[in-house]
Amino acid sequence: MNEREIEYFISSWKLIPGTGGVFDVSVNGELVFSKHEVGRHAEPGEVRAGIMKVLETVRPADFELASK
Repeated sequence: MNEREIEYFISSWKLIPGTGGVFDVSVNGELVFSKHEVGRHAEPGEVRAGIMKVLETVRPADFELASK
């Protein structure tokens, strides 16, 4: 699934700032990254990988973007 296709499967996303530089990222109500829980910044691609993992659970296996 590419970046253009993911917009079809995200009903909501939130970057939830906390104090002291802590933040959480959730997609469709599911937490995909929490700096507070892991105690560090996300590695490159880590948040995207979490988003893609959530979206793979809602994307039909036979999904194809009509404009391909």
